[in-house]
Amino acid sequence: MSRQLKKLTLPALLLALWLLLNDSLSPGNLALGAALAVLLAWLASALRPLRAYPKHPAAILRLIWHVAVDITKSNIAVARIVWLGRRANATPGFIKIPIRMRDPHGLAALSCIITYTPGTVWSDFSEADGQLTLHVLDLKDEAAWIELVQQRYERPLMEIFE
Repeated sequence: MSRQLKKLTLPALLLALWLLLNDSLSPGNLALGAALAVLLAWLASALRPLRAYPKHPAAILRLIWHVAVDITKSNIAVARIVWLGRRANATPGFIKIPIRMRDPHGLAALSCIITYTPGTVWSDFSEADGQLTLHVLDLKDEAAWIELVQQRYERPLMEIFE
């Protein structure tokens, strides 16, 4: 039963979005929205051959909290650099970080986290040797960045996805 409910989640969300965007609960809108929701959900399933099965909801909540705190701190740091200009003594640079995670969903989440954080950009990832190349706007301590990415992001993502 729960497997069937999981299959109905995307069509239900698409139907709700359709009805919200059209601001109408008319029978025609319900029928058209339901047909489009089922069709689009069926077409989208072909685009996702590999399914993610996240585990450990507590780890997910902790990770979300850490990311929110880090994004806030990074916004403040980048604003300081932008406002102070050359006086901020920012030292941009690239850093290579060894990554043990191999799950594609975990790697995608890690890339989003890093890219969402102001002042950092995911530049490259080499699957062969597991090296992540990261560009940092203010790279003063490489060891601190390696520790941050591996312990604060990669470890919980491995717990969630692997």
